[in-house]
Amino acid sequence: MRLLVVEDDPDLNRQLTAALSDAGYVVDRAFDGEEGHYLGEGEPYDAIILDIGLPKMDGLSVLEAWRRAGKTTPVLILTARDRWSDKVQGFDAGADDYVAKPFHVEEVLARIRALVRRAAGHAKSELTCGPVRLDTRTGRVSVDGNPVKLTSHEYRLLAYLMHHAGRVVSRTELVEHLYDQDFDRDSNTIEVFVGRIRKKLDVDIIQTVRGLGYLLTPPTDAP
Repeated sequence: MRLLVVEDDPDLNRQLTAALSDAGYVVDRAFDGEEGHYLGEGEPYDAIILDIGLPKMDGLSVLEAWRRAGKTTPVLILTARDRWSDKVQGFDAGADDYVAKPFHVEEVLARIRALVRRAAGHAKSELTCGPVRLDTRTGRVSVDGNPVKLTSHEYRLLAYLMHHAGRVVSRTELVEHLYDQDFDRDSNTIEVFVGRIRKKLDVDIIQTVRGLGYLLTPPTDAP
């Protein structure tokens, strides 16, 4: 899952980015509204954390511009303002959730997990496909209750497929959502990671749809 953090405070930006990266997300960063608007409009993020009090272009204007352009990416707004009217303005501008500063990073992580799940049509934090279980809270994967150890890249790829189970996901889409903007992207590496995941899970849930991408479905022999 790929996120964008738009926050002008260097320390807070770094703190959020580190926490999100440790939680398994790929994170791009922006430090002012203009840069954030540019990235959010042009890159396919799974969710965006957006501060309201930004230089060059305030957060509400950035969010309104994204929504006018048809961008539906879930957005969590951050602000030091605690008046109810500011919260209403944020939601009316198109925000999906709201956290007032100061906050606990754990709360931001939980809210981001919820936004990503809901955007993909999932209500629970545990995703399942046949005997495979993926807990978005802990980052743990199991098959028939037995833990499976995945690398960070393998986990992100499997998590993305499980969030979007039942539809074909192209290699290009996977590359766009699994690597940050500065990464030297090569769609051939996706095939390598898929092969490793299949071997570790030892369950036939990832189908290759020739010429299109990958489809995650329960095993055909599942009850």
